[in-house]
Amino acid sequence: MSIRRRLLVWLLTGMLLAGLAVTVLVFYQARSTANEMFDYQLKQIALALRDRAYLPGDLADTLQAAEGLDFVIQAWTPDGRLVYESHPQIQMPATGVEGFSDVRTQLGTWRVFATWHRGLSIQVAQHRLARDALAFNAALRTLVPFLVALPFMGWLIWVLVGREVKVLERTAQAVAKRTPESLEPIDSKAVPDEVQPLVGALNGLMARLGEALGQQRQFIADAAHELRTPLTALRLQLQLAERAKDDAARAQAHTMLREGIVRATHVVEQLLALARADPEVANFARSRVDLAEIARSVAEAQRPAAEAKGLALSVSADRPVETTADRASLRAVMENLVDNAVRYTAHGSVEVRCYAGVNEAVFEVEDTGSGIPAEERERVFDRFYRSDSAAEGGGSGLGLAIVRRIAERHGGHVELLDSPRGMGLVVRVSIPLAP
Repeated sequence: MSIRRRLLVWLLTGMLLAGLAVTVLVFYQARSTANEMFDYQLKQIALALRDRAYLPGDLADTLQAAEGLDFVIQAWTPDGRLVYESHPQIQMPATGVEGFSDVRTQLGTWRVFATWHRGLSIQVAQHRLARDALAFNAALRTLVPFLVALPFMGWLIWVLVGREVKVLERTAQAVAKRTPESLEPIDSKAVPDEVQPLVGALNGLMARLGEALGQQRQFIADAAHELRTPLTALRLQLQLAERAKDDAARAQAHTMLREGIVRATHVVEQLLALARADPEVANFARSRVDLAEIARSVAEAQRPAAEAKGLALSVSADRPVETTADRASLRAVMENLVDNAVRYTAHGSVEVRCYAGVNEAVFEVEDTGSGIPAEERERVFDRFYRSDSAAEGGGSGLGLAIVRRIAERHGGHVELLDSPRGMGLVVRVSIPLAP
């Protein structure tokens, strides 16, 4: 699976095959070109003899210098008499054909060009073996530079591939040296364009990892701080119960201890809910759920607490409102909102509504409490932030943070609106309807 090995194998194999194909092509083209040049020489020699003005008896004197040539020159009369031959030891018949032809003799095949001049047939011949040897040498000389350059090109590919692959090795070493505390982006200035997406993805991953680690450290610090107070209070209340001198004091201490346990349990449950809603660690099990049915169930579960405070709790969720979501998470959203409304409403009513909008499923909780000032409506979504009214109600400062986190995980949003009654608050959660 080595990129370098695969690149070298494919590049070198491709270059070798292409080089062999080009070599064969160039060789045959060079040999064909050489044969064309030799044919041109045969023709030019014959034409040069034809253009001379001489008598047939003078032809021998004219061609005395042709004995050293690699060509066989003959002159024939129309009646078939050989009047001149440059190489008497080579027996070659008259072709009788004007132009190029191949003649077979006991000495092999000859390439012949014949032309007529003043009643004489002048033919010039060259042996095929000599032509092929000359053509082969000419083609080989043409291939020498290419054959020398082929190994050099292979070496150059080897070096360049190794050099470029080292960029990946350096990037891997830069990532391997990182620790959870050193999540700075990898320098991408010297990285090729092809590797830029990988480096960008790694930098994005490290940025998200750094953000997640920071949130985790902050969450642990905040959780430790929030749990320290109720646990300290539980220890003190337990000591008071142990030191009680009579049954009345002991019963009062037990009541306070029970309330402290309830508050500590609520904080722990909220912390666990917030951890489960964290997008970096949570995977929701989505299914088709009826938002209205969950709203009616949550409202019924909160009705005893509302009646204990003298609040009128009403539900408007008659029609099914289906969405694709995690049922437990949406129930946690509704429980937090209805619990907050009941907890922070001193008198009046709490109304729970669930209906289908144009493209969204909407869940609303409206109360007649003191509401939240406009300047604090963004801050109340921060973890462990509590306004004065929330502090008096004993809240943990996690409810709305959980609500927003879960809504965003489902592609929705949360709004804090003024109640149309002139007092109180409307909390609206909108998530996409089921397709």
